[in-house]
Amino acid sequence: MWAENSVFYQIYPLGFCGAPKENDGITVNRIGKIADWADHIQRLGADAVYLSPIFESDRHGYDTRDYRKIDCRLGTNEDFTKVCETLHAHGIRVVLDGVFNHVGRGFWAFQDVQEKKWDSPYKDWFHIHFDGNSNYNDGFWYEGWEGHFELVKLNLRNPAVVDYLLDCVRSWVEEYDIDGLRLDVAYCLDHDFLRRLRQFTNGLKPEFFLVGETLHGDYNQWVNDQMLHSCTNYECYKGLYSSLNSMNLFEIVHSLKRQFGPENWTLYKGKHLLCFCDNHDVTRVASILQEPRHLPLIYGLMFGMPGIPCLYYGSEWGAKGEKRPGSDDELRPCFEAPEWNELTDLIAAMAKAHRESDALCHGDFQDVVLTNRQTIFQRRTDKERVLVAINADSQPYVAHFNANCGRAVDLITGKDHDFGGGSELPPYSVAFWKCER
Repeated sequence: MWAENSVFYQIYPLGFCGAPKENDGITVNRIGKIADWADHIQRLGADAVYLSPIFESDRHGYDTRDYRKIDCRLGTNEDFTKVCETLHAHGIRVVLDGVFNHVGRGFWAFQDVQEKKWDSPYKDWFHIHFDGNSNYNDGFWYEGWEGHFELVKLNLRNPAVVDYLLDCVRSWVEEYDIDGLRLDVAYCLDHDFLRRLRQFTNGLKPEFFLVGETLHGDYNQWVNDQMLHSCTNYECYKGLYSSLNSMNLFEIVHSLKRQFGPENWTLYKGKHLLCFCDNHDVTRVASILQEPRHLPLIYGLMFGMPGIPCLYYGSEWGAKGEKRPGSDDELRPCFEAPEWNELTDLIAAMAKAHRESDALCHGDFQDVVLTNRQTIFQRRTDKERVLVAINADSQPYVAHFNANCGRAVDLITGKDHDFGGGSELPPYSVAFWKCER
């Protein structure tokens, strides 16, 4: 699967393109801005773009009105086709947000139910009871997503709904040649629907990638041969920043040992979960880390740990943004143009190292050195062995351990490393040591 060797770049198009928060019905080609960033994304070392919702919606994209029409605030279907062509020409695959658990109140089938009530042929597309009333005085009650009644839950046990959604996916492949889907709130989706989707997309396009948004619980219930290829690793997302903020690297390393360690009981050995430092739903990592000098290190952990790394637009140069009560606006800004600084240089070097390293893409995980402020762990395949070394302290640290070789090369800097006499880790440093065979 191509995604296992990739670095992802996430964009929230409505914010990224500076679209109005409310759907004003005016068609403006804003989505072309994504194509304008293709050179930047390529230079950064990302070879897949994950786009948050782009289809016609009431407001924020997750309240879909029409799965077959690009949101007018972003442009037309033809405009997006050109974006995909540009990204593909740069060697960048395209993954769209599949919002299949719910729709907006402006969704055409729900509006038909509002008008015709029990006479609507679409009444069974949703979870509706005509013996109650909604918060909007529709004359019937319906199920919303987690109490959000602006998000109307679809009935994924209805074959007509499933057929409709699958046909929409088919049209996205035919029209835009997309390469995969990120499934919104995958933890809410009917498992039979996920199985059907996997079977359908397997026959639609070779190596069509399915990654699900999951929070906690056993990820194996979604990531398996019948359902999803991957899911979001929220467990380790929390561990990444909190282990640095608390100066307790035991937290993230023990989470990784629990997930990918050498013991037979570890949970996700051989699986490639999506790992990230931030996204469109959480406070940006530059705002959540208490020590700014830890910012390069958290990316070192992300690119060094098992999984598929995903960058969020703007965070590659250290953009800040906090999640506020009732508002995600700070997390989803419109930048005039991409920026580039020392952090971006380092992330680009890490991304290149990750993509080109068999061990970093596919290797197992073994703890080698661990203190509160330092960690060295090993990633290994039959072809390659890499040691990831992190020093989160303000002081240098000399690590004495058996590297099972004499020398290595740092995949980030290209510099040689000699293990003889101990390995010095400079303050606030990260290294990817590819060991000699």
